[in-house]
Amino acid sequence: MSLYRLPISLAVRSAIKPRPSFSNKNIGFLSQAFPGTATRAFHRSPASSFLTKMTVPNGTNPGKPVLFFDIDNCLYPRSSKVQDLMAELIDKYFEEHLNLPWDDAVKLHQEYYKNYGLAIEGLVRHHQIDPLEYNTKVDDALPLEGIIKPNPELRQLLEDIDRSKVRVWLLTNAYVTHGKRVVKLLGIDDLFEGLTFCDYAEMPLVCKPHPDMYRKAMKHAGVERVEDCYFVDDSFANCAAAKKLGWTAAHLVEEDVPQPEVQASQYQIRHLRELRQVYPQFFKNS
Repeated sequence: MSLYRLPISLAVRSAIKPRPSFSNKNIGFLSQAFPGTATRAFHRSPASSFLTKMTVPNGTNPGKPVLFFDIDNCLYPRSSKVQDLMAELIDKYFEEHLNLPWDDAVKLHQEYYKNYGLAIEGLVRHHQIDPLEYNTKVDDALPLEGIIKPNPELRQLLEDIDRSKVRVWLLTNAYVTHGKRVVKLLGIDDLFEGLTFCDYAEMPLVCKPHPDMYRKAMKHAGVERVEDCYFVDDSFANCAAAKKLGWTAAHLVEEDVPQPEVQASQYQIRHLRELRQVYPQFFKNS
């Protein structure tokens, strides 16, 4: 979704080195079907247990804008400390599966993050671990049910978005199971048209802030022009990369987080409710 113990958010499970462009053969994503929509089969990852589909509302204008939401540390606050719990699980995975002393496990974890942007990529490259088994031991092992609760204010914000003006999509560096789990616990899983995620079953891994991740999201959401892409994320790097690609981005910097010296993107907000002010054109009665 990833290394912690470094001054970087959980959302920045980014890929540092250049990646090849993605095609239909190596895209992993999930989109929920809704009444009155047409669906078409797209791609099944070899390690996936679900059929992935792209859902396109009947009569949708291909030029309709899309508002992309990050998930971790964005739809729920950093104060939830999910990232700290994940740090412990990642270090534990290194310790147990590589048979390392704790300090060495933490050090190697950090080294792989610095070298590859994703701890899991170092594990796959050098130790041939099963990435989906890793996901089971780390992301899916998080006790989120005791941490993340339904958020009525967040739900109201999302319900106030005028779907005749914009489509609403999830864009996360986590794997699909984690992303779906989080939005379900928040009580908002029915308010998004689809989810673009980092597919652990595909190598090389491609995640934000690599440009291919944003292009993949555009393909999934059915949007062709970068000018029609709007975004909110808690990661400076992710927002800066989105802006560089031509997206309009709002960087979420919570009130207890120091503001960056230079703004990452077009907008900087302290709370998601400020999206009403930065993207007023997408809300009802605007």
